[in-house]
Amino acid sequence: MKQELFFATLGSIMTIAFLMVVNFLTTPGDLWFLYPSHVLILLPISLYFLSKKQYKQFVLFTGLVTILFLWVNNYFNSPGHPWILYVAYPIILLILLTFLGKASKKLSVALIGSGATILYYSLLNYYLSPGYPWAIYPAYAILWWPILLYFIRSKRYFGLSILGTFITVVFLIIVSAISTPNVIWEVYPIILILWWPLSMCFYGSDRRKNGGNKKGAVHIK
Repeated sequence: MKQELFFATLGSIMTIAFLMVVNFLTTPGDLWFLYPSHVLILLPISLYFLSKKQYKQFVLFTGLVTILFLWVNNYFNSPGHPWILYVAYPIILLILLTFLGKASKKLSVALIGSGATILYYSLLNYYLSPGYPWAIYPAYAILWWPILLYFIRSKRYFGLSILGTFITVVFLIIVSAISTPNVIWEVYPIILILWWPLSMCFYGSDRRKNGGNKKGAVHIK
């Protein structure tokens, strides 16, 4: 494995150096060599940690290298807008959840993680791009984390359909109000999503009915 790792490291360094030279000789105004360099740097790192079965360290170093790559890209290509702040957070969250291990499956962790995510992107929305409340989109997505964890573990699938339908309807109404207030398009997906709790209700009623008949038949026999 040492030979493979040495070959991968040496090959990555030589390829990055070659691409850097070609980049500066042909198109010095566009630092395109950064994109393949990110993958080439991750190759020997991945081989090393995966061969040692050090998965947490693999996630850590891969995440840090990715954040560094994105920061460099942000700094050189679009320094006027720090978009690195938008994409670095989910990478850091993934690293934290990996190091938490089994504790990451706890409902308390899901609640804290979803709450921190909503707060983080709400602050970014308010300070960096207050023109449109886009934070509602990651907020809606991250809310499913604790919701699914709680209802699936407790096997309350009908409750999941009720709450899931409710937050989806509220989300669609808010999106429509802030994006296209003159077009009432949200009615159509709302009608579709309402079939979720309705189908669960009818399914549960049918199961209870059939179960009751079977019990009655056994009792009569």
